[in-house]
Amino acid sequence: MSAESGTVGRGEPDTVGSGEPGAVPGTVRPGGRTARVRAAVLRAAGDVLAEEGFAHLDLADVARRAEVGKTTVYRRWGSVTGLVADLLSDMAEQSSPRTETGSVLGDLRANAALVRRTLADPRQGALFRAVIAAATCDVRTAEALRRFYDVRVSEWVPCVEDGVARGELPVGTDAAMVVRAVSAPLYYSLLTVGVVPDEKAAVRAAEGAFAAAVAGVYVVGE
Repeated sequence: MSAESGTVGRGEPDTVGSGEPGAVPGTVRPGGRTARVRAAVLRAAGDVLAEEGFAHLDLADVARRAEVGKTTVYRRWGSVTGLVADLLSDMAEQSSPRTETGSVLGDLRANAALVRRTLADPRQGALFRAVIAAATCDVRTAEALRRFYDVRVSEWVPCVEDGVARGELPVGTDAAMVVRAVSAPLYYSLLTVGVVPDEKAAVRAAEGAFAAAVAGVYVVGE
């Protein structure tokens, strides 16, 4: 799912790393001092991931890049995984909203085009490769990545549900499975053979998911 990462703070209380019972760094949005601090830190973290990968992500280095105090970064995010979790949360919230074209196929094509643009972007594509690689060996990063995709899939689910209501797809179609089927081949191409998907690949992904949905492949509960 697309993840253009412009950050906007909302001024919530600074609870991360503050000792709140049950609070996990990266799962509660830090607010506190200024939105600019959070934006700078998340931007710096994204830069490191895109340029050097997860293995080189260091809170002190991020603080230096963001030109903020190390204690601020450690207090708010607590750990590298907490910082990645917040970065993914911010990316999900800042991603472009779904497109409604009036047809399921049109909507799925728009979704595929959005995914393709994200993966083809030099910074975003590298960032996702780094996070996905880290998620294979780090449980908290994997959980944060799952939450990110849950948010993005949920954004596009109504497009499929509307198609079911219009009679374009069978009743009982699992909308989330259809949305995931659109992006799956695009990510697979990028991660397994290093090929950045082009526009034709995006169209094929959308049309393949649509054809399978029409055929009832994603009908559940029967």
